[in-house]
Amino acid sequence: MENKLENTRRDFIKKASIGVGALSLGAMGFSAKSYARIIGANERVQVGIVGFSSRFKSSLLPSFMNHAKELNFEFVGVSDIWNRRRDEAEAFVKEKTGQSIRKFRNNDELYASKDLDAVIISTADFQHALMGVEAVRNGKDAYVEKPMAETLDDAKAILKAVNETGKIVQIGSQRRSAPNYIAANEYIRSGKFGDITMVEMCWNVNQPGRWRVPLVKEIRQEDTDWNRFLMNRPKVAWDPRKYLEFRLFWPYSSGIPGQWMSHQIDTVHWFTGLDHPRSVSANGGIYMWKDGRTNADTMTAVFDYGPQKDMSKGFQVVFSSRFHNSAGETKELYYSNGGMINLDTNKITAEGGLNARMAAEMNMKPNLLEPATLANPAKMETGANTGGDQMTSLHMRNWMECVRSRKTPNASVQAGYNHSVANIMTRTALETGKKVTFNDAKQQVVIG
Repeated sequence: MENKLENTRRDFIKKASIGVGALSLGAMGFSAKSYARIIGANERVQVGIVGFSSRFKSSLLPSFMNHAKELNFEFVGVSDIWNRRRDEAEAFVKEKTGQSIRKFRNNDELYASKDLDAVIISTADFQHALMGVEAVRNGKDAYVEKPMAETLDDAKAILKAVNETGKIVQIGSQRRSAPNYIAANEYIRSGKFGDITMVEMCWNVNQPGRWRVPLVKEIRQEDTDWNRFLMNRPKVAWDPRKYLEFRLFWPYSSGIPGQWMSHQIDTVHWFTGLDHPRSVSANGGIYMWKDGRTNADTMTAVFDYGPQKDMSKGFQVVFSSRFHNSAGETKELYYSNGGMINLDTNKITAEGGLNARMAAEMNMKPNLLEPATLANPAKMETGANTGGDQMTSLHMRNWMECVRSRKTPNASVQAGYNHSVANIMTRTALETGKKVTFNDAKQQVVIG
């Protein structure tokens, strides 16, 4: 199955790269019409919706509307292969904005339309990267939800496309726009924290219905386009669960790594300047919710980070997640010899630091951080979203401003590539039960 998946994916990407892919990639390439129109300083930026998802409805649209009037942006169309979602999007945008939008059956139709400057992509996890490719190859800037990519081929394809086209792409790693995380990054990079010695992260919920979708009982194959949905994944028979509950099934999502770990592991790369782990070991399984899913409901991954050329330096990261007990909820704890940063409380403390008694035993000086509070914390919803959150609003604004200024946004495609590598290494370690490393020269995952 893995060889079949790789062959299918590579064939699809090869077609995409030369602009002849038949599945939502009809207008790709570098012809004159590939380039977006030049947006005047006072001209309204027209944005298309690619995938009317619950994430878009609950957070991306409210975040966009927080800044649309000031920055002169508007929605003009929606592309979704399910007719129900197209109709829902039309009605919802009309209700929330007072604007009418056009409906498109697929991305080919969307990109064939006129006066479209940018898109927001919030589709199934495995589609993000290649839908980002087709957006920039069609001359559009894009906000692309995380995880950026679930396979290395897909990650390489969008990295190449964005670098070649110069389009503005923001990956949905919204911590990078939150003031408290920005302050933590500045504090660590200032040297005041000292060397990171360990990072502990968790993301725990107790939600039997997490990523289950009741509409599975209602969707009909004839109302959507299953072949387009599959994109470069193997062609299989219609399965409404894989269409709507894709987060529970590989190869449509890695589940926990792509959905949750990608947020937290991205902060490690950001705060340290390291691109990816030196190695990953992981274990997990389906221990509680035995409902036919193939992705784990419980997992733990252990990472070794540090410079590739100096194995004497480095630190360990532990990430764990479970669906059957929410104790601990979400935590991000950074440790040094002098204390810790708690990104749940946004406090810098001397907790656990080298105190006077312990230092004296080794004829050393105490090493204790000066207590402080990270400024202006921003919250992100960690359960079922019911409204826009501060992090996403700030992140969306950063993208919108960069569409105007043409500056690189906070969560660049390179940052997305890096979190994708960490996710892919983790999923591979979970699947094989072996330690996984990464070959920088070949940009390949190495098993064992």
